[in-house]
Amino acid sequence: MSTENEGTAVPPAPSAPPPPADAPAASAPQGAHPGAAPAAGGPYGPPAAQAHQGAGESSSAPDPSWPPPPPPSTPAYGGDGAAGHGAAGQGGGGWGAGWGAAHQQPAPKNGRGRGGLVAAVLVAALVAGGLGGGLGYTLAEENDSGGSTTVSSTTSGGNVKRDPGTVAAVAAAALPSTVTIEAASSSGEGGTGTGFVFDKQGHIVTNNHVVADAVDGGNLTATFPNGKKYDAEVVGNAQGYDVAVIKLKNAPSDLKPLTLGNSDDVAVGDSTIAIGAPFGLSNTVTTGIISAKNRPVASSDGSGSKASYMSALQTDASINPGNSGGPLLDAQGNVIGINSAIQSTSNGGFGTGQAGSIGLGFAIPINQAKYVAQELIETGKPVYAKIGASVSLEDTTNGAQITEQGVGGTEPVDPGGPADKAGLKPGDVITKLDDRVIDSGPTLIGEIWTHKPGDEVTITYERGGKEHTTELTLGSRVGDS
Repeated sequence: MSTENEGTAVPPAPSAPPPPADAPAASAPQGAHPGAAPAAGGPYGPPAAQAHQGAGESSSAPDPSWPPPPPPSTPAYGGDGAAGHGAAGQGGGGWGAGWGAAHQQPAPKNGRGRGGLVAAVLVAALVAGGLGGGLGYTLAEENDSGGSTTVSSTTSGGNVKRDPGTVAAVAAAALPSTVTIEAASSSGEGGTGTGFVFDKQGHIVTNNHVVADAVDGGNLTATFPNGKKYDAEVVGNAQGYDVAVIKLKNAPSDLKPLTLGNSDDVAVGDSTIAIGAPFGLSNTVTTGIISAKNRPVASSDGSGSKASYMSALQTDASINPGNSGGPLLDAQGNVIGINSAIQSTSNGGFGTGQAGSIGLGFAIPINQAKYVAQELIETGKPVYAKIGASVSLEDTTNGAQITEQGVGGTEPVDPGGPADKAGLKPGDVITKLDDRVIDSGPTLIGEIWTHKPGDEVTITYERGGKEHTTELTLGSRVGDS
């Protein structure tokens, strides 16, 4: 997948369908039947490209390096037409029969019997009158606002305690530790992204593409939800991983780092909460689930010369330009990923030509991002695991083929490198790394970079139509060059 800042076109709402033909006819004059909810139809077209999500960017995408499945059909609209109710007509027999019948009083008896009856009636009338007056007063008191039946809460929303684990509770705890980042080059070009507090020393983790404009002498600021803004500087950035660390100048002493979770333990279907500044709307919270794990994603800023590779967490939480670098949280508020890219259609949103969410967002797993961030804080440079062989980046579903010639005329397999020691040769097609299926070169790179230098992996490859396996110890490369 490659990136471009294009959004999704919103399909027009379908017109409401006619009432069902088999709806039963009323036996008496009736009001309108409830309307049926309109159904939507037609799938979106296949997604075109993958987009970095720093607001304010605009670019075209290189060819995608793997074909993602088309998105599902558009869900049906849940129209409001089903809310209408008809009032039944009042027939001639109902009320007339109850109130129109004649009634004749029986002839009164002579003597004390009549007086006792009158006294009993008077007592009953007084009792009924007292009860009626009491009810009347109570009803009048409760409905002294023109007959309204509105019930008011005794507490306001701000006083309601949110239980731990609810979205509101997680958001309330996490928002104070997120920042909106504004980065600009010396020429004034730049955009908006998001980051989160990594430690109490003032380090903020975000995406490389969020701060790339400010790496060489640009301006960089971080603003907390309480409105406090701090100047910042880039400590280190890893273009290949798309991870960067910045540090606040004159950082406050009460910083509260977000708790880091374990992205390896995440399961498909787990709840997710994303925080960011989509289209510059700071402190926005959206929710979703983990849609897939280990999704191979190759993203770039659109120039085609530099790309980032990840074995991503896929989520349907709404992620848009400006969400980049923000935390993807689990239901307990632990960071499980860094929001980085989206799959988008070819049409822009908000009149900007930028990409918009269609429910396909991708986050860098926090286990990988944590390792990268720690390396950047300690040395200022990223360290990448490698196999020591050049692979084709062309679209394929057959695996990652070792090329016949290396970059810039170098050897395709580094002499004495990990691949060479493992017996790999030009032309070999790598189909698995451990238990992960490899369908292309970018997928292989993304999987290798989930490991650390020195890790031992099992490589499955094809040579001459036969399948082989070999053990390989990953080497290392320092820097993005």
